[in-house]
Order: sequence, then structure tokens, then C-alpha cells
Amino acid sequence: MMLLYKPNISFLEEHATDPDKRRYAVLEEAPRHYIDMDRYGKYPFDGLPRKWKDAVEKFSEDSLKAHGIVPWHIQVMLNRLTFAFAKKDFIAIMKNSAEIGHYIGDAHVPLHTSSNHNGQFTNQRGIHGFWESRVPELLAEKQFDFLIGKADYISNPSDFIWNRIMESAKASDSVLLFEKELNKQFREDRKYAFEERNGKIIKQYSSAYTIAYNNKLDDMVERRMRQSIYAVASFWYTAWINAGQPYLKELAHQHFSIEEQKSFDSLNMQWREGSRMLGREE
Repeated sequence: MMLLYKPNISFLEEHATDPDKRRYAVLEEAPRHYIDMDRYGKYPFDGLPRKWKDAVEKFSEDSLKAHGIVPWHIQVMLNRLTFAFAKKDFIAIMKNSAEIGHYIGDAHVPLHTSSNHNGQFTNQRGIHGFWESRVPELLAEKQFDFLIGKADYISNPSDFIWNRIMESAKASDSVLLFEKELNKQFREDRKYAFEERNGKIIKQYSSAYTIAYNNKLDDMVERRMRQSIYAVASFWYTAWINAGQPYLKELAHQHFSIEEQKSFDSLNMQWREGSRMLGREE
């Protein structure tokens, strides 16, 4: 698999964000990124069937989509990637590999499993980006370890991804609680700082506040990132195994057609011109 993925790593990096870009153009995209588990009672949320057919029968498809469908959509993406491997379809392999990684990453973010996804109900607006972006931006290169070993075959993808969802849901309260506690210890002028980004001065969580938050979380962000890396690699590997382990070397240096490049350009244009995300914003 390395023969295919390594020469195309730049594509995977760039297009892993395509699902977020699509949120500015496609209304149906938003629910694929989250699931509000707290809408289904209390942990361990036994009232929510894990199988899509059973969940639809109990709650209806519209209701499920209203509260997010990420664990089920990841399984849809796995099937698409498996089919792409079986067909040895270079374009579909690359696109689905990049995009399934995005959804798997989202499933590992605690606030992607909570209706209070940006602290809007607890006067903590901005906490989503704080946990998901600010902490890794400041600390990942300096102290996070992303060497996680080899991928494994996942015999039951549904159980695997639901276990990750449950871990995220269980951690969501801590994400909110620890920031609320830390906020009491920092004056406003120490909580925030002004930094230059892309030629603009922006208000940002200070380095001191970010480090203190990461310490209170006991390196949760790093752990969830490591787990998501392992999960993405294992889902890729599982799709390849289930497709019959096709030989991939002949695909390694294929290129996207002009039509495909135009579709990427169109998505980028819709993203740049979109004034806001369609559906629920993060």
C-alpha cells in the first residue's frame, strides 16, 4: 500500500479537508461530521441502535440526520473505498482515502459527539477550535508523538467506530469542565493574546492558557490524534484486504484527469465564495 500512498501523500494532505469545504456548498454534508449522543439519553446511550437500519426504524432518517450520522457515514465511506480498491480505480481510491480520514478524525473529537459542540450552552464559545486547532497548532510539533506502529485489520468496523464514538462522548464533559475551571484561574489579559496570522492581527488563546489546558486534559488531544491516525491507517488497510489485496504499484504514478481537476477547482471556488457553512456550524 505504501507504493500507492507515499507518492500521493501531498494529495491526501490537501484533500482531507474537502468534506469541510463541501459544507459550504452541500446542505446534506454537515450531519456526516458529528453525532449528538446526548440527544439519546445518558451514557452509554443504549437507546440508540448501532445498526443504521434499526436506528432508522426507531427514530426515522430525518431525525437521525438532524443530530448527526458520522459513525454510519464512516462505514459508507469504508464500503466506497473497498469498492475502489477492488476496481483498482486510482481516482476513487485517492478521493475516498482522503475523505474517510476526515470523518474518522471528526469521530475522535469529543465535541463532535455533543450538542454543546462549541460551548454555546455554557458560555464557552470558541472551545471547539481551542481543543481541535489551537492546542495541536501550538504543541504538536514540539511534543506530540505520532509514531503509532502498524495498522491492523478491523474485523468489525461498526464496533470499532462506535467504540471510538463512545470514548469521545465520555470525554466531552471533561473538555468543557476543565476549560470552565481553568477560566476561573486566568485573568482576561492572560487568557488571550494577539498574534499575527496571514498578515492579520487576531485574538487568540494565549500560549500559557493553552498549555495549562492541555495539562489539565492530561494530553487528551495527543491521545485522540494518535488514535485517529491508527484508525485511518487501519480502515485503509481493511478496505484493501476486503478488496482482495490488489497489486497497487501500477497505480502509483497515475494522475487526475483534467475533468477531475476541474471538479476540485469548482469545490474550492464554492468554498471560497460561501459566506458560511450550510447546516450546523462548528
